[in-house]
Amino acid sequence: MEPHSDILILGIGNVLLTDEGVGVRVVNELQRRYRFSPGVEIMDGGTAGIELLRYLGNRTHLIIIDAMAGGRKPGTVTRVEGDAVPAIFKTRISPHQLGLSDLLASAMLTGEMPENLVMFGIEPANLDTGIDLSEPVEAIMGSLLEAICNELTALGVTILPLPGDFSGKARFWEATHNRQDVPPGGIY
Repeated sequence: MEPHSDILILGIGNVLLTDEGVGVRVVNELQRRYRFSPGVEIMDGGTAGIELLRYLGNRTHLIIIDAMAGGRKPGTVTRVEGDAVPAIFKTRISPHQLGLSDLLASAMLTGEMPENLVMFGIEPANLDTGIDLSEPVEAIMGSLLEAICNELTALGVTILPLPGDFSGKARFWEATHNRQDVPPGGIY
């Protein structure tokens, strides 16, 4: 399968474990708040791992958004790029990061790894069962979206803000259950 875009924004995480789902929440918010020029694909990778390999080939840029526990202040956003991204998983492995680690290793082995790799890692405050983000992680959502948009703008992507009131918490339920373009049970 040959993708139709050069840039893949991949949100990773488990939305049933509070801050563990921040990557998925971010990509849902990007789709809810903005339209991007052609060449950008936004994907909810959920807890999938190696299954995502087929979506990486023929891309120039991969931007991953995920929870990344590293002992920092909850809500801290860390931007990592290039070879430093796979290196993170040599020392910090959670159950879902095993899948991401396998995905990146397989992409390197098969030549499917995009030449430009960036990860936005968000320090979680809470990994208990629940669908709401913790206050510290929810509080950085706006600045995280802005950082991702700045990353895309630097790559020449045109971003069109959509009309609407986006104050308050990210609307996880609305973002994932009122989508017209998501096939039932499918990755979009």
